[in-house]
Amino acid sequence: MAQETSRRRRLPVIAAAVVVAAAALVAAITFAPKDETKPEAAAVQSSVPPAPPSSSAPAELPKEQPKVPPQMGQEFDAWVSKTSGWLDIPLRAMTGYAKTTVALSKETPGCRLSWVTLAALGKVASDHGRATGSSINADGVLTVPIGMIEVRDFYNKVVSVQNASGPLQLAPAIWNRFKASASGGKPDPQNIDDATLTAGRALCADGRDLGQGQTWWNAVSTLQPAPLLMHRTLATVNVYGTVGQSPQPPNAAALSAVNFAIDKIGLPYVWGGNGTGGGDPGFDCSGLTTAAYASAGVKLMRTAHTQYHSVPKVTDPQLGDLIFYGEPNTKIHHVGLYIGNQQMIDAPQTGQAVQVHTYRKQGDDYAGAGRPTT
Repeated sequence: MAQETSRRRRLPVIAAAVVVAAAALVAAITFAPKDETKPEAAAVQSSVPPAPPSSSAPAELPKEQPKVPPQMGQEFDAWVSKTSGWLDIPLRAMTGYAKTTVALSKETPGCRLSWVTLAALGKVASDHGRATGSSINADGVLTVPIGMIEVRDFYNKVVSVQNASGPLQLAPAIWNRFKASASGGKPDPQNIDDATLTAGRALCADGRDLGQGQTWWNAVSTLQPAPLLMHRTLATVNVYGTVGQSPQPPNAAALSAVNFAIDKIGLPYVWGGNGTGGGDPGFDCSGLTTAAYASAGVKLMRTAHTQYHSVPKVTDPQLGDLIFYGEPNTKIHHVGLYIGNQQMIDAPQTGQAVQVHTYRKQGDDYAGAGRPTT
């Protein structure tokens, strides 16, 4: 295996930033890289646990977000159907996110709530109601009620909201304060429309303007306070926002690879790691990209250097493209996975977690981007 090192300047241990570029909120999480060079090993039996994610505030303000057609009808239905298919969001769930966005744009127009935020919360919380074998009926109610979905971090600590329930995993305190029925009946936390409307009202409470990055971050933290899950939500916002502003559907393999990488946010950098679990709990940089594309049925070479020389190069990276650093003629030492809006997911180095951050920095040794899929 090739060396997987980082030559970027030292940064704070963890900094989170929300950026919206061209049409969506954007996640940016950076961890302190170390200036060091290590030989790689064929196998790794242990790793340095990553620093736990921080809940640092956003550093930049959002811009315009992807829009939902403002009126119910043929255009609305067509948009929901298209977006649902492009993003692998069940149609009934996507309908709930879109209806809530339209409703709250009229109820609290100053909030500027986007469907991207609601859909990202639903994805991270319960895979849009598909967790534990459930699904969403035509009336919006889950076929199997969902209680608290246990999520553990690298330290085996449960980071789920205690006693949460439903497709958005809303805490009892949030539900009791903001519960609402989209149909005018009794609010039901297991109903995607009611859960989404309740979450939306909670996000917009107290006159919040979610078009402001700091406010957006603080609002989301009231629903999902665990930094690990917030960071996954931010990454998903990146992806949904990128796809939402595109006139073309995403490459299915690229989207699958990106979703795989988002699920691995918070795992440690492991020198030579392939993320197989046990004594190999995490990834090095090319281990992550290799595993991500393997999950989509695409085989990559194993190291950053060989990946660089085996994939077609592109000028402007798109969702799922590989981002390379180093000197092509001597050594490509690092690779990440582009997720849109100038962001990538990567496994930086020992002591750090799989993360999301801006892929270009002043003074970096960016070598270019490559596209594993066509």
